[in-house]
Amino acid sequence: MAKRSAFYIDGFNLYHAIADLNQPYLKWCNLWKLAQIVIPSRSETLAKVTFCTAYYPGDEKKKWRHEQYLLALQNSGVTVVMGHYVKEDWSCRTCDATWKKPTEKETDINLALSLYEDGANDVYDKAYLVTADSDQAATAKFFKRAFPKKELISVAPPGRNFSSHIASIASGKIALNKDHLDSSVLQAIVMGDRAARRPNEYEPPVEWVHPDNRPQKKKASERDNEEASEHSHIDAK
Repeated sequence: MAKRSAFYIDGFNLYHAIADLNQPYLKWCNLWKLAQIVIPSRSETLAKVTFCTAYYPGDEKKKWRHEQYLLALQNSGVTVVMGHYVKEDWSCRTCDATWKKPTEKETDINLALSLYEDGANDVYDKAYLVTADSDQAATAKFFKRAFPKKELISVAPPGRNFSSHIASIASGKIALNKDHLDSSVLQAIVMGDRAARRPNEYEPPVEWVHPDNRPQKKKASERDNEEASEHSHIDAK
């Protein structure tokens, strides 16, 4: 029987990693499809994808892009869990200047609680934690104590190192890369009860071909499984 897999994604950690690739179209990423690409399809089935994030205050254009993306994710089957920002007092020790700085709240705890709640409700057999934030090492430790029969996989966002603290606790690790994202880009319009529209800022290069229109290729994990099966037959002989 295939294992049930679920993904828990630190939205800001993933976003900044993608932004550093300097290819904005990759931000319009179908996280459900990304998860399906990552898991070994012959031995696992995708049960849930949870994305934790918050709206940054003050920039309406940025908020609209964020809203469209979250709508596209929800239309694709992803569960979105929202945190929020508060404005905290900050000051400069050198010049004594003071200001209000937006500070994100709840995303880390939402990620941890989502992972725990779904584990307690037996949603998955194998959980993929997508973050390079070592603060989530406490989440990984709690997970292993609470669910000793379930697996935890550490997933590093593209271009980011694994959190050594999480990786040391996890059962395995996977590094995302540009090709994973490129193969998971959403269509320009994602239909649902409300249609989500790709912002102009996320328009792909002119010569780029959407994954749905490319020749079908076997996933690397499928090729690996087939090769392993072939080798096992050879060894048996």
